[in-house]
Amino acid sequence: MGYLARNFAETEDENRAAILRALLPRPRGVVVDLGCGDGVFTAQVARQVGAGRTIGVEFVDSIADRARDAGVEVVVADLGERLPLDDESADVVHSNQVIEHLPRTDHFLAEIRRILKPDGYAVVSTNNLSSWHNVAALIMGWQPFPSHVSDSVFVGNPLNFAAGPTGMGSMPGQTHQRVFTGRALAELARHHGLEPELEGAAGYYPLPPRAARVAARWDSRHGAFLVQRYRRGASPRAAAAAS
Repeated sequence: MGYLARNFAETEDENRAAILRALLPRPRGVVVDLGCGDGVFTAQVARQVGAGRTIGVEFVDSIADRARDAGVEVVVADLGERLPLDDESADVVHSNQVIEHLPRTDHFLAEIRRILKPDGYAVVSTNNLSSWHNVAALIMGWQPFPSHVSDSVFVGNPLNFAAGPTGMGSMPGQTHQRVFTGRALAELARHHGLEPELEGAAGYYPLPPRAARVAARWDSRHGAFLVQRYRRGASPRAAAAAS
């Protein structure tokens, strides 16, 4: 269990590094981080982009306060509802390990497109359902690691070091509602007017970071985390009319 927990933490770090590599410069642009948490990584994203303004959207008040302390302009809002942000107001949208927690994934992706400027882009990262450690779990008859069946307890996988009560009473939104393969995420993004231009992966369980980085480049379909970048494309309505 010690190696698994350490490998998980190292893979999380590798995922954040892959996100930073996926970001394109946008000097003095507006960066919006959907699900900004404590704002520490949001600030790294903003520095990487060269942002002039950094907005974070967070649901939990106490966490939003920590993000403000990190220098992020925070809007407290439910990501399952319409965002309190103007149309075409963001140069860059970032979201890391958030979409899997939301039941309204169609709405979430449509909102990303709505707030992006015509030349804007988004970087979204989430767990990969087809990661080899999830494939192996299914072969064993176990629940895949990031796929949750309860809001009150983690069950179904004896190797899940987070097994047991979820702590939902003190931290809402901790369990996962929908988990994606890379193909599903890219196709759903395209359906909502976000054109994938990067479909990568980060981490490769159970390999350590250096070996995992090579393996994820060679076989992104089975990497631990998905890292995808989208350009704002035609609206789904316009695309449907053109076809």
